[in-house]
Amino acid sequence: MLSNLPTGSVWLLNIGGCIAISLGVSYASIRLPDRWLARDRGLLKLHRFEQDGSWYERRLAIACWKDRLPDGGSWMSRGFAKKKLKSRNPAYLRQFIRETRRGEFAHWAMLAFTPLFLLWNEGSGCLAVFLYSLFANAPCIAVQRYNRARLLRLMLRERRICYARVMTKVALEE
Repeated sequence: MLSNLPTGSVWLLNIGGCIAISLGVSYASIRLPDRWLARDRGLLKLHRFEQDGSWYERRLAIACWKDRLPDGGSWMSRGFAKKKLKSRNPAYLRQFIRETRRGEFAHWAMLAFTPLFLLWNEGSGCLAVFLYSLFANAPCIAVQRYNRARLLRLMLRERRICYARVMTKVALEE
């Protein structure tokens, strides 16, 4: 632990560290291959209670505040804007779903770096950094999971509609 650092230096390390970690993780996340994000797995896997997104609506009132969060994907040159749904095209929906996984992964990774700050913080400084990291990343993780659940439900509904159209067309041709 670097406990002999002056308070100003600790604050600079905390602020600089948060910025550097956010930018570094974002940069690395954008470069993850799409194939790594093609399916929910591990920490990114949706649980049964999350499947349609209604849990987030009931328990967190997420629809009331999710649009107030910044969309970091639109800030990066190779990023994907996730603020608004621009199409119902299946390829676009699949990409949007992958990008929710990418965003969620990035926020989990930022949280994972929090113990690094124990090297130069003590007591209340550790608590402050932990609380900042939690409150800065947890809402973003919740929104990514909520949006993914809703998008997966939309894709399923779109497939059913498409299937129904095909079957209607087949029935009309007979």
